Amino acid sequence: MKNTLNIIGGGMAGSEAAWQAANAGMNVVIHEMRPKVETFAHRTGNLGEMVCSNSFRSDDHEQNAVGLLHWEMRAADGLIMQTAEKHRIPAGGALAVDRDPFAESVTAALKAHPNITISYDEITALPEDGHWIIATGPLTSGALAEAIQAETSAEALAFFDAIAPIVYHESINMDVAWMQSRYDKGETVEEQTAYLNCPMTKDQYEAFIDALLAADKTEFKEGETAGYFDGCLPIEVMAERGRETLRFGPMKPVGLTNAHDPDTKPHAVVQLRRDNALGTLYNIVGFQTKMKYGAQKDVFKTIPALEDAEFARLGGIHRNTFINSPTLLDAQMRLRSRPNIRFAGQITGVEGYVESAAMGLLAGRMAVAEIIGKSVPAVPNTTAMGALVTHITGGAEAKTFQPMNVNFGLFPPLEGAKNGRRNRKTRYKGYTDRAKLDWQNWLDQIA
Repeated sequence: MKNTLNIIGGGMAGSEAAWQAANAGMNVVIHEMRPKVETFAHRTGNLGEMVCSNSFRSDDHEQNAVGLLHWEMRAADGLIMQTAEKHRIPAGGALAVDRDPFAESVTAALKAHPNITISYDEITALPEDGHWIIATGPLTSGALAEAIQAETSAEALAFFDAIAPIVYHESINMDVAWMQSRYDKGETVEEQTAYLNCPMTKDQYEAFIDALLAADKTEFKEGETAGYFDGCLPIEVMAERGRETLRFGPMKPVGLTNAHDPDTKPHAVVQLRRDNALGTLYNIVGFQTKMKYGAQKDVFKTIPALEDAEFARLGGIHRNTFINSPTLLDAQMRLRSRPNIRFAGQITGVEGYVESAAMGLLAGRMAVAEIIGKSVPAVPNTTAMGALVTHITGGAEAKTFQPMNVNFGLFPPLEGAKNGRRNRKTRYKGYTDRAKLDWQNWLDQIA
């Protein structure tokens, strides 16, 4: 077992770490507590299960940092990106998947790999020896979280993550709603009509905001605080920040023309995105919520076209924990006090499926190199991978450390590049061109 890599957690990060290590010839054991021990948000025991959304966000690898991260993972033979491509469904310029077949395929691929064993047990303490990656994500079990807290002598940081509701397509009134991606984005008709749009007049929008603000909300338990990640705010929290906030956020009407009434511009638009390949399920984009279930139905049925909506899943809210990585992890993502343990994924303070899987990819490769006695050069911070790992292992300010999506603000500036909105397209292309060269060079060095 001395040369075995043990991975706790079979989400995006754990699955990707296992795949990378196993493909490098390492014996891997994935320790996944589900389905024996359930969580609030998961529905199955599948590895790589998607909880909050079915989207990996933008797939534009020339103008978008997360799209660049997709590109880098594909170049590294990433399991998550391979599987996403197999189960891709239309989503404009985004990479969205049919979530259940996606998780089933991830699980099947890992189970079929000759170097991977899956153990369905709960790990409740930090391992004393051996090589380990902790990739338990935002829903780390209470016992393991307490063990991490005891070891690090630091309070776990936490915020609350909210889940958007899912609607049955057959219950949506298509005499009111229409299909269109914002600005008709996409190369095919299917991509250009990937989103379902529900228009609102000013009066309807104002009534919706009133209902939202008045609705019964989930109460927090004693000792819990509502420290939300700004990229995943509940809609009622956004509404509390100002009545127009939602109209400039997930309900913005720009780039959309009502097919039923093209001469009337909607005051606001609620968008739904396909959630499965059959097109029978649609999730309400950006509508994470902490409203109680009964209130959700009442409020969401005030949306035009959703007056008779039937819900496959209502929204929810759960605690999301992560460690203060800049103070606890070294550049190789190892716990400073116990260097036989690495952390990967959302528990490190990266936010999003793609970012979590990317940190799993790095942790898996770094662990293999260490086990076989090979040195690994630092991941260039000019790449999306390097920018993220640099941020969480020392680039961020520890006192104010919060979950972070990949973004070009984490990249070192381009020499001679001009700032400003007018030059943004050229600058972003410069970032991605530089990153691709540097990432490929890094992969060649560790091959």
